[in-house]
Amino acid sequence: MTITPIKISDSEWEVMRVIWTQKATTAQEIIDILGQTMDWKPATIKTLLGRLVKKEAVRTEQAGKKYIYYPAISEGETVKSATENLFSHICAKRIGETIAELVAEAELTDADVALIQEQLVNKQTVEKIECNCIPGQCECKHHQ
Repeated sequence: MTITPIKISDSEWEVMRVIWTQKATTAQEIIDILGQTMDWKPATIKTLLGRLVKKEAVRTEQAGKKYIYYPAISEGETVKSATENLFSHICAKRIGETIAELVAEAELTDADVALIQEQLVNKQTVEKIECNCIPGQCECKHHQ
């Protein structure tokens, strides 16, 4: 049985990052943390929390007059799902190029680079990658 990945907006990602970091938090704590970096009103954050609860990305427990918010989805699985979603929207022949561009643009530590190099050394390669695009969708010349 496969579970349909939960799609969350960029704004919801920001709220989820706080919840993943805090593990258990209140709306006020999220407002205080995001108030340092985002120009959002408290009502905006509460709306985003409501959407995340409705999407079952966040679960709540009542503690007195407050609600405590907990992540109902893992950060790792959500990042993996978002990455798979990105790769599903580009030509299979461009995935390697896209990964190289991501590596070139990212700030990486020596440990990050070592991990990537280790993955590349252990990566099983294929001789040829077939284009998975609809005719006219890409420029790989497979459909032209």
